[in-house]
Amino acid sequence: MRKTAVSLGLFAAFLANAQSIKTTIDLVNVKDDKVAVTMEFPKMKSGDVKFHFPKTVPGTYSVDDYGRFVEGIKFYDNKGRELTYTKVNDNTYSLKNAQALSKITYLVNDSFDDEMVNEKHKAVFSPSGTDIEEGKIYMINTHGFIGYIDNMQDVPYQLIVQKPAGFYGTTALVDQDKSDDTDTFTLANYAKVTDSPLMYTKPDYITFNAGGMDLVLGVYSPTGKYKAADFKDNLEKMVLAQKKFLGDMNTNKKYAIMLYLSGGDGPQIKGFGALEHHESTSVVLPEMMPKDAIDKTITDVVSHEFFHTVNPLKTHSEEIHYFDYADPKMSQHLWMYEGGTEYFANLFQIQEGLINKDEFLHRINEKITNSKNYDDTMPFTVMSKNVLKDEYKDQYRNVYEKGALLAMCLDIELRKLSNGEMGYRDMIRKLSQRFGENKPFKDDKLIDELVTVTGYPQVKDFYNKYIAGNQPTPYIEYLNMVGVEAKKQDTPPLFWFIKDPNQTGYNEKNKTFVFDESSALSPFAKSVGFKITDEILALDGKTVNIQNVQDFIGYAKSIKEGQNVTVTILRKNGDKADKMNLTGKAILDKMTVETLNYKANPTPEEQKLQNQWLTGKK
Repeated sequence: MRKTAVSLGLFAAFLANAQSIKTTIDLVNVKDDKVAVTMEFPKMKSGDVKFHFPKTVPGTYSVDDYGRFVEGIKFYDNKGRELTYTKVNDNTYSLKNAQALSKITYLVNDSFDDEMVNEKHKAVFSPSGTDIEEGKIYMINTHGFIGYIDNMQDVPYQLIVQKPAGFYGTTALVDQDKSDDTDTFTLANYAKVTDSPLMYTKPDYITFNAGGMDLVLGVYSPTGKYKAADFKDNLEKMVLAQKKFLGDMNTNKKYAIMLYLSGGDGPQIKGFGALEHHESTSVVLPEMMPKDAIDKTITDVVSHEFFHTVNPLKTHSEEIHYFDYADPKMSQHLWMYEGGTEYFANLFQIQEGLINKDEFLHRINEKITNSKNYDDTMPFTVMSKNVLKDEYKDQYRNVYEKGALLAMCLDIELRKLSNGEMGYRDMIRKLSQRFGENKPFKDDKLIDELVTVTGYPQVKDFYNKYIAGNQPTPYIEYLNMVGVEAKKQDTPPLFWFIKDPNQTGYNEKNKTFVFDESSALSPFAKSVGFKITDEILALDGKTVNIQNVQDFIGYAKSIKEGQNVTVTILRKNGDKADKMNLTGKAILDKMTVETLNYKANPTPEEQKLQNQWLTGKK
């Protein structure tokens, strides 16, 4: 019986390969920073076909048009003759009478080299982007390399990666050949293709088991500053805490983390963070970060992506389940997919002892402060549904601020209603049991489902007021229920370029201060015509030096109201940056800051609810 079973298995595999889309990515013969891709198709059933690259992909909420990185595309019939086609747009090609279509070839440029040139198109978020550096690193977010044909998204793909000698591919996929020259993977459909990133580098990886889950961490550090082993202890501690927090909600048996550290003479990129997948995450951070800062970011950011394995990867609406890569329809529920996940990424740390209660409250305080940079009356459901449109996309980042706070308030609401027996995590667990990876819910029926799984109609009132409605969420009222109070105080007058100095970043290559594009400009910046995309080179001749940054900040603090000030900046002008001076009189900005504190004498009910909130215990 065993021999027969093996033979049948091999025969089934042969049939699957015969009916699959054979896709080869050539990392060996790289020319002009471009990688050749060949796709070979089973016999076409339709005469007219459309071939697409994604406009956007799940987990990202921007129009990225991955087809714009493709060139030299050619379509061939089964006799090797070129077929004529029409290019519909950056992502789509149309072929008539294509029954004979057999093969497509094209070259792929990487997105990392394009990040600083965004006059025509906003840069692709780095963790969802691609990098091609011959002999060093190949970041293969598969949606940037592989396309699909309409009505063939459910056909299996056989992915073959021709790799340079001595290179290792970090991925959650299982290599099915023993060759040192190629890796071969079988993927069930196009959705699985886009769900399976790979990172090829000279080997620097570790594997270990944590909580019954096998992990692989691959690291690319361009200067060799860091090794994968440097991050093992922190990562293992984090994963064990996450598995405990999630309990039976997580069923992962394996997980891969691709950590790309940017720096050295590599591409200049700015989209730091991570992108989630069912069994992996791609992470991009600056190599210049100290190790303890990378460890903290891994705990915050990678944990966020891992929690996505629950929501929305395994619990989601039809818009995500039947994702249209060419013409995406977005869900209303970013408050849950991103906001609830961000809340989990902080809540598990306090409940599992990775941070203390003061640090947790400080993080909540920061989110309340940051959320004030956005429109607090815009219904979150409307913003989510329309997030790809210009008038809404600038509000997207609020999903990590207000979205997380909405989940927090709903958590407190549920705990108060249930006398501490149910919280937000319990609600998501029940929702995941009712639905799942292969059973989506209807987008406009989610709130009814939440009432069903919790048993509390008050959840619908909360949703209609603060998530689907335009009422600002009364965070302090909810925090009062768990023994937290707010105190207002004015900050000393301050000279800076944005309202919140904490949103200042550093560009290592240019040695400049840079700012998040969602940051609000300070009164001085507005008065001299400063743009949020400008980079600060110097202030009154004092240059930005990350090694002595306190000297620069100290000088900024010494500036008096009305003092003449000259700011030297770099301003983008096409594919170059112009150096220029902006001069004006200093305006010192005073802010009213709201700080959160635990009440010295909470009521017994408040103390009980606080304990349940911070520990997760009933």
